[in-house]
Amino acid sequence: MKALLSVSDKTGIVEFAQALHGLGVQLLSTGGTAKLLADAGLPVTEVAEVTQFPEMLDGRVKTLHPKVHGGLLARRDLPAHMAALKEHGIDTIDLLVVNLYPFEATVAKPGCTLADAIENIDIGGPAMVRSAAKNWKDVGVVTAADQYAAVLAELKAAGKLSDKLRFALSVAAFNRIAQYDGAISDYLSSVQFEDEKLSEDYVPERALFPGQSNGHFIKLQDLRYGENSHQQAALYRDLVPAPGSLVTGEQLQGKELSYNNIADADAAWECVKSFDEPACVIVKHANPCGVAVGKDALQAYSKALQTDPTSAFGGIIAFNRAVDKAAAEAVVKQFVEVLMAPDFTAEALEIFKPKVNVRLMKIALPQGGKTNWEQGRNAIESKRVGSGLLLQTADNHELALADLKVVTIKQPTPQELHDLLFAWKVAKFVKSNAIVFCKNGMTMGVGAGQMSRLDSARIASIKAEAAQLSLQNTVVASDAFFPFRDGLDVVVDAGATCVAQPGGSMRDQEVIDAANERGVAMVFTGVRHFRH
Repeated sequence: MKALLSVSDKTGIVEFAQALHGLGVQLLSTGGTAKLLADAGLPVTEVAEVTQFPEMLDGRVKTLHPKVHGGLLARRDLPAHMAALKEHGIDTIDLLVVNLYPFEATVAKPGCTLADAIENIDIGGPAMVRSAAKNWKDVGVVTAADQYAAVLAELKAAGKLSDKLRFALSVAAFNRIAQYDGAISDYLSSVQFEDEKLSEDYVPERALFPGQSNGHFIKLQDLRYGENSHQQAALYRDLVPAPGSLVTGEQLQGKELSYNNIADADAAWECVKSFDEPACVIVKHANPCGVAVGKDALQAYSKALQTDPTSAFGGIIAFNRAVDKAAAEAVVKQFVEVLMAPDFTAEALEIFKPKVNVRLMKIALPQGGKTNWEQGRNAIESKRVGSGLLLQTADNHELALADLKVVTIKQPTPQELHDLLFAWKVAKFVKSNAIVFCKNGMTMGVGAGQMSRLDSARIASIKAEAAQLSLQNTVVASDAFFPFRDGLDVVVDAGATCVAQPGGSMRDQEVIDAANERGVAMVFTGVRHFRH
């Protein structure tokens, strides 16, 4: 048995090669990999000795040769193929171990030059991988270090690889090539080419949206069904998921997550992790129906539940703090579909153990940083339309106190300003048209998803009344501007004394005048948060 090893990432390659040698496998290699193996005392044959042709063009041409590709592509079950190999003195290659030049890592570096990007486009590696993967019945192709153990296990057990493993390796290889080519396409079709700037140190400007978009995602699981029982569904993740994102979570107990569970869980998780204080978010049908901050998880939950306990029944609950015994004892009384938190104490897990259908999800909070990825956020969001795809930058805008512009005679109090920022965070995650009443770090009434902003305001009032919560002296956030004063009148009639809205309407002055007439404070945020 012959193995050809040529890897850019050399993690574990020496140990793998030593194990192969111990099993009697003849080692072929190239360039730096060959030197590394030889320095480790392994008998290794340079590919140049096999091809009788030296590496050339700075190593660009070394494996692109009939003695390599013939050895990979020849079908062992076809006498004509084997006769051709014999005629031309070509030996079969039974195992190919290749990983590719680090193109993705290279272009991710700040200040990456066009020359460096181009230089890190692998040619010989993908060509060999495709050849080996195509001939999967006869050749095993290894494209990642985490495959080494499975390959060695079968070689030790049977002296060869099973058809099942070879096929799986082939699929993984073609997937890797697709990802690699997609990354190259994404990069090159985003480059704003400027002929006059061409040089070795030319760092091109890149368009936010490339000329061709190549999405690659890995399936995590098939789901029982989709949004409705007559639909099919599956969950996929990014190739490299952001830390603190939903797909990085671990399900600790409970039945399988459904399509709707996952969608609602994502809405809850994205909302709760936007708060610095201990927070609880309860979501039903993708809308927050109760959000609050408190001194700990229990207090945050107790406040959040008050907003709309009816809607909270069978909802999704998310915390940004560990769930302890006290919080668990409170939550377990409620019918909950999914409970998410950065951690659960041992006592909390014991409390939920009898509730076998309750899904517990442990998700680490993002560590934070300057980039969306470091903050656990999507950079780009997508929506399918008929035979098309809408792409946009994710709504990652964070409102700061300094961004607020007071436009009325009455000034908000410090407490009102604090509550306004809280209300604004919540409104961002409520379906448009959104109206959110808040007070003392909790939602008091949420109106979501109506065609009219007036109706959203009325629904919020109705829900508050049903929950026996007073909207007197509350603050209110509207995800978009009030096009007429009637929307403002409705929230003031309900009890609001301070309003946050984006501003930007042709009738802004009419609404400001109405606020002054009603004796309430109003601030403009300068940004809207439509969520359709």
